[in-house]
Amino acid sequence: MDEKNIVLEAMRKAGEPVNAGKVAELTGLDRKVVDKAFAALKKEGAIVSPVRCKWTPA
Repeated sequence: MDEKNIVLEAMRKAGEPVNAGKVAELTGLDRKVVDKAFAALKKEGAIVSPVRCKWTPA
């Protein structure tokens, strides 16, 4: 499974909007890897931001 899917899965399991730091904590991935996955997911429209600095699957 690639980083994007790992990040998305962690966001679904969290069940609430999360920031990149929380996703890094949940997955054990490096923060830079999470930031890169967030950027790609944002571009694809796979994640949305209901509140400032926090993201959730679209």
